[in-house]
Amino acid sequence: MNRIVLICFLGLCSWSALFAQKNIDKQDLEVIKNYEDSLMVYSYVILNDTVEENRFAATKLLIPMLVKALKHKNSFEYKFSKLQHVSIQYPQDSTFRIFTFNLYVNDNDYRYYGAIQKNTEDLSLIPLIDRTERSNNLETVQLTNKEWLGSVYYNIVDFDTPEGKKYLLFGYDSYSFFNRRKILDVLSFKGDEAIFGAPIFLKKQNDQIVETKNRLVIEFSARASTKLNYDLIQESIIFDNLLPFNGLGKNEPPTWVPDGSYQGYKYNNGLWEHIDKIFCDCPRVDGEAPRPEAILDETPKDLFGN
Repeated sequence: MNRIVLICFLGLCSWSALFAQKNIDKQDLEVIKNYEDSLMVYSYVILNDTVEENRFAATKLLIPMLVKALKHKNSFEYKFSKLQHVSIQYPQDSTFRIFTFNLYVNDNDYRYYGAIQKNTEDLSLIPLIDRTERSNNLETVQLTNKEWLGSVYYNIVDFDTPEGKKYLLFGYDSYSFFNRRKILDVLSFKGDEAIFGAPIFLKKQNDQIVETKNRLVIEFSARASTKLNYDLIQESIIFDNLLPFNGLGKNEPPTWVPDGSYQGYKYNNGLWEHIDKIFCDCPRVDGEAPRPEAILDETPKDLFGN
């Protein structure tokens, strides 16, 4: 019965989305659509252009143009469905949405860009400034939007805590040539400020807390496919159990690969408690953001399509 209700709810959400843009003034709607056409070109160049300078140039053009588009009244209701290479994620309560995308610099350097748009008539925007180089204690620190741990988000799940509603953010980080990362962060709001991370991931032993994390950072081999997502059937966060792997190539460092079993976290009164082993009839590839890695073929291209 719960599954039927969920399907009906999702169907109603999709139906409502078809008509949401009607609340945007006709003139504003035409302007936003024109912006979207240009944004679509820039996002394609960021992902596909083989010339580094063109990818950087397109990034510099995309960001201010997106802000201009969002400045129009009720722009939150415009879905930007043509931006296939920019991830746009909404929580279940639709109080905000998050735009994220990455820029391929080289095989060991990806830069991430993002913004949170609040669901208001006039623009309320929180920029996300990537500070991925921050490498110490990533799972125990609390961060602001000005020191964001960059990734491309592919899912958002909201949940209640005694301090108010918080949001699980599931993200993909291309990270390096040999390794990828999946990041489960926690978003909350303090006034107009976005806070990332909260001490809500607990591991217990004999009913005693032995480990507390603010977020999960799972690093794994670029050769492997690894799951990290919320499972509606299990009502749990589920992720692959990883084992060390020495690598195949001469210069390939030791890394981590899935062993076919799963761990998880189960919600309990505002906290998420670790489950050492969890059954999951899961497909290997979960829902990720569109094109998390650059697609750079050998055909010469530039910003103008040459």
